[in-house]
Amino acid sequence: MKTKLSPIVAGTMNWGVWDKNLSTSEMEHLMHICVENQISSFDHADIYGNYTTEADFGKAFGQSKIDRNKIQFISKCGIQHVNGRNNAIKHYDYSKDYIIWSVENSLKNLQTDYLDVLLLHRPSPLMVADEVAEAVAKLKKEGKIIDFGVSNFTTWQTELLRQKTEINCNQIQFSATHHDAMLDGSLDYMQLHNIRPMSWNPLGTVFREDIEQTRRLKKLLAQLVDKYHFGSDTILLAWILKHPANVIPVAGTVNIARIQALMKAVEMDLDQLDWFAIWTESMGNKVP
Repeated sequence: MKTKLSPIVAGTMNWGVWDKNLSTSEMEHLMHICVENQISSFDHADIYGNYTTEADFGKAFGQSKIDRNKIQFISKCGIQHVNGRNNAIKHYDYSKDYIIWSVENSLKNLQTDYLDVLLLHRPSPLMVADEVAEAVAKLKKEGKIIDFGVSNFTTWQTELLRQKTEINCNQIQFSATHHDAMLDGSLDYMQLHNIRPMSWNPLGTVFREDIEQTRRLKKLLAQLVDKYHFGSDTILLAWILKHPANVIPVAGTVNIARIQALMKAVEMDLDQLDWFAIWTESMGNKVP
């Protein structure tokens, strides 16, 4: 992978009208906060905010005076939503022309000349690997993207594309509450082929759901907070970071105090037994 991403990536999905609806000045301030705390990579998708968040972010970036060479932009394409576009039904489009158009549109919206990483957002049964490879080759040749990858792809879906073009990363769901990627071969495959995993929703459902699994985890996390003197969210990120696949969490918080604390997870040395304890409590039984 040519692009060096920050150990934790700032996810922008919640920055726009889908959730926080931040103003231009608020986005600009948040960007500065991220950069000041060594979070230099920003994760986007064209669909965020019903195709509006990239442009809102780009406007803030244009006013921020942040050096483009010191930050990294990731974006995803391929999902055709009904909201924000004149589509009769939600679907996926990975035709060569559409991928190229999507990237050029994202560049315009983000007010940049290139994407550090382009990802295909979700797999499509109608995806033609050769056509995707042609689009990627053209975009790389023109300097519009540096690295290419996928998001939410299985190992075989990834391998199909990898036979045609280099795959640098795969953004998947991975957390203490959603750890199938450790067991179904996904993270092993990525290590084998030097594909960098990124994790969306890295805190899982620990703070979102009140079920037996999350109650067990919260009880354990309360003990670990006392032991390590770090917050529960920091410990959960450290759990992800300890995996040898070098997973990069995509953190979607817009809370400044939490952003300032995110990189503490990189410094934290989570004990192996505590790592297994978190996995055990998530499963509700001993490891296999």
